[in-house]
Amino acid sequence: MHNILRIDSSSRLNGSHSRELGDYLETRWKSVQPDIQFTRRDLAKEPVEQIRQDTITGFYTPADAMTDELGAATALSDKLIHELQTAGTLLITTPIYNFGIPASLKAWIDQIVRIGHTFSFDGTNFSGLAKPETAIVCAAYGASGYEDGGPFRAANFLEPYLDFILKFLGMPTVHFISVQATTADTAAVEAGTAQAKMDIDALIARIEAGR
Repeated sequence: MHNILRIDSSSRLNGSHSRELGDYLETRWKSVQPDIQFTRRDLAKEPVEQIRQDTITGFYTPADAMTDELGAATALSDKLIHELQTAGTLLITTPIYNFGIPASLKAWIDQIVRIGHTFSFDGTNFSGLAKPETAIVCAAYGASGYEDGGPFRAANFLEPYLDFILKFLGMPTVHFISVQATTADTAAVEAGTAQAKMDIDALIARIEAGR
């Protein structure tokens, strides 16, 4: 059974455009693969704590030298990494906040980017160890112009960062589905959302064709 780990990061529990896209993708995927399983982690309902000094120390401590205190400090990281490593696909839904990802999503990333677990370093080269082969990011932008050639493209620190970090961890394929101008008038928002949902339909069709 294919398992998809879904990470929701919008602070809005209601009226979130990124969550809406994630919900649509989940529904569409289940319609073509009824046995697919989604594991959901909502970073607004259950915030992930920031890494601390003892967390970092634990990350770099060999297993045979771990103390109870360091084990407790890295327990959350262990749990989050287990969720990631048992998934075949990672789905992230996220808004852009001040040109970057939400702090809640960054906290999750800091807990799962861990040497010896999701990446390795042999003294010369880094290698990704994350098990999902595919990541999908459903993103929402309050303004327009974040696309290639747009006036805000240089300020789009969300997409290039997530593309880099997910591939760094070993996920070779990263798909981005986005809706822009979510603070525009109703007609524009509805048109943008409809287009994003058509993009999701096309992505699901490609995934099905490649199975």
